[in-house]
Amino acid sequence: VMKEKLLILLVLLGINFCYSQSFGDIVKVRPVAEGVLPREATPLIKTSFDVKESYTFTFNDLVPRVGKTSFWETENKFTLDVSEVAFVNWNAGGTNSISALYGMNLGRTYKNDGFRWDNQFRFRYGINKQEGQELIKTDDDLEISSSFGYEVSKDSPWFYNGIFRFKTQIARGFKYPNTEVSISEFMAPGYIFLGVGAKYVQKNGKFELYLSPLTQKSTFVLNQRLADQGAFGVREAIRDSQGNIIREGKISRNEVGILMTNEFSQKLFDSTILTNRLSLYSDYLNNFGNIDVDWELIFDFRINKFMKANLGLHIRYDDDIKVKEENPDGTQTQGSPKIQLKQQLGIGVIIDL
Repeated sequence: VMKEKLLILLVLLGINFCYSQSFGDIVKVRPVAEGVLPREATPLIKTSFDVKESYTFTFNDLVPRVGKTSFWETENKFTLDVSEVAFVNWNAGGTNSISALYGMNLGRTYKNDGFRWDNQFRFRYGINKQEGQELIKTDDDLEISSSFGYEVSKDSPWFYNGIFRFKTQIARGFKYPNTEVSISEFMAPGYIFLGVGAKYVQKNGKFELYLSPLTQKSTFVLNQRLADQGAFGVREAIRDSQGNIIREGKISRNEVGILMTNEFSQKLFDSTILTNRLSLYSDYLNNFGNIDVDWELIFDFRINKFMKANLGLHIRYDDDIKVKEENPDGTQTQGSPKIQLKQQLGIGVIIDL
């Protein structure tokens, strides 16, 4: 009998190691209909490695218990918005055009024993083609973020937290109609945030607030031509009186400051959801008090399971980004920082996996 019990225990330990899952009691199951879990059972052996009671190991089968069996939560959302305008003998005039905007939002969250690990991948890319003109880019945004925290106290919504965030674009951008010389491209600019602080997460996950008194912000401009121009706040090149470069511009800029981010979603009506994302950053060493703002406000209107419409507003302000101004003689000079504004309205399909 002792040998049999020892053999059963070794088998259970092997299964627990191989599948990285936790098992409950070994129970004697009463006869029930096939596919139906028993409501009552008589324990035979109480295992000592029952962690989360995710499964019940019976004489007949390994049966999933009702309840959580994984510490991961996933989100997979894909969207495609398309708009088209065509004219035939239209006396008011107009240009045939077609636009498309693709979006992808992937999320992975791990929660167990006070630990919380949030990972997000967001990507948007939009194009527009008008008759007789080149294809132009209307949107381009790539963001990867990861935050890892441990709860302040048991079941507390506050976490000690560290964060990593990377933002850039994937394709070259132009000041249309000029498509010969780019004004942006992949990693020009690119941003990396790395910091530590505290994070508040509402139980339902609809509201998040992150506060970091110590965050490093790195700006990269990996195009030397743009770096020599001092684009996106990096140090520009030094030139002689003939315009020849004496010292090249820097391809990176590092800042240390305070970061606050907020994200929440609110259901306004049965088919309308408001999503707000806000990021505020101020550098301790250079003009402390000047705040970099990245604010996105999105209204999602769900038409049915597969059709949706959205209205979005995106505002950015960075004190280090100076907007060039054109002089009467056609030359350009470095201007002052200005508010950047983008508005979008679209209708399309959505797929949740």
